[in-house]
Amino acid sequence: MKNLKRKILIVICIILAFTLVSCNSKKGENKQVQKNIKITDSYGKELTFEKLPERIVSLSPGATETIYALNKENTLVGRSDFDDYPAAVSKVKSVGGVKDPSIEKITELKPDLVIGGAHFSKDTAKKLEDLGIKVAVLYGSEDLDGAYKNIMDISTILGVTEKGQTIVDGMKKKVESVKNKVKSLNKPKVYYMVDFGKADFTAGGDTFIGKMIEEAGGDNIAKDIKGWNYSFEKIVENNPEIIILSDKFNTKKNFLATDKYKQLTAVQKNKVYEIDDNTLLRQGPRQADGLEALAKIIHPEAFK
Repeated sequence: MKNLKRKILIVICIILAFTLVSCNSKKGENKQVQKNIKITDSYGKELTFEKLPERIVSLSPGATETIYALNKENTLVGRSDFDDYPAAVSKVKSVGGVKDPSIEKITELKPDLVIGGAHFSKDTAKKLEDLGIKVAVLYGSEDLDGAYKNIMDISTILGVTEKGQTIVDGMKKKVESVKNKVKSLNKPKVYYMVDFGKADFTAGGDTFIGKMIEEAGGDNIAKDIKGWNYSFEKIVENNPEIIILSDKFNTKKNFLATDKYKQLTAVQKNKVYEIDDNTLLRQGPRQADGLEALAKIIHPEAFK
C-alpha cells in the first residue's frame, strides 16, 4: 500500500512539473507574440502588425545589422547587394540594390515584411504594397537619435523591445564615454574626404559624419556648408591638420598619389587616416563604434 501511494505521489509530481514548464513556455511565447504592434515609418505611414514577421527582406544595410544584433537573423530571407555585415549575411539571398531591387526576386521569397532605407524608392514601395507585401521604410534623423529610433522600431516589430533598449543603452554609454574623454581637449582642424579628383566632396555641418567629427573632438573645416560639395581652394585655405577617408577602394593610396593634395599640412605630416565608413553611414548598432573610431583618430592620447 505504501509503495502504491509513493508511486501515485511521484506521478502527480511529474504531472505538476510538466504543467509548470508548459505554463512558463506559454508565458515566454506571449512576451514574443504581441498582437497589433504599431509603428510609424519614415513616410509617416502607420503600420500594424497582427503577428511578428517571420520572413523579412531587408534593403537597408543598417536594418540588416540591427536584425543580427537583435539575434533575429532567422527571420531574414533576403537582403540588398550592399549588405555585407556581419559576414554571415553573405549566405542570405540578395535581391538587388537598395533603391530599385528586383521585384521578382523579392516576391519569390514570399516575405511578410520588406524594410527599406533612405534610398528606397516610393515607386518600388508601391509596387510591393500593390502585391500585398507590407513595407516599412525606416531611416532616422541625421544624428545618433535617428539610429536609436531605427533600432527601437525594428526591435518593436520583431517583439524584442528589451533587447533593442539594451543595445541603445550600450550605445549611449559608449557615446557619453567618448564625449567625456575629449571634451576638454583642443580641437584640431579635420577634413573628411568623401571623394576627390576633378571635384571634392566632404561631410558638411548638417551631415551625420560632419556632426560626429565635432562630437569626437574635432573641428570640421566644412561645418559651415550644407551637404557634400566642397572646393579644393577651400581645402587649401583651411589647411586641415587631420584628413580622414574611407578604408575601401584604395582611397588613401590614390589620394596620397594625387599631386595637388601634397601641399596640405595633414599630408606632409602623415596625418591621413582610414576609417570603416560603414560604421558612420549606416544607421544601426555600430554608429557608436564609428564615433569612438573617429575620436581615437583625432585624439589618440585620450584612449591610452
